[in-house]
Amino acid sequence: MDRFEGDWAVIEYRDKTFNFPRKLLPLNAKEGDVLKFDIAIYIEETEKRKKNIQELINDLFTEE
Repeated sequence: MDRFEGDWAVIEYRDKTFNFPRKLLPLNAKEGDVLKFDIAIYIEETEKRKKNIQELINDLFTEE
């Protein structure tokens, strides 16, 4: 991590720089720390949202 700017952490990754919400970092994160991000798909929540969306679609297009 390069630095903090207000509520944002400025992250450098390869040749890119981007802002990341500071509140999502560990409380003890400081400038110069090397961060590791693990991203995973939350399968159960994805399926729940798909089901909810399908129910909304079915309600919208139900013939009465």
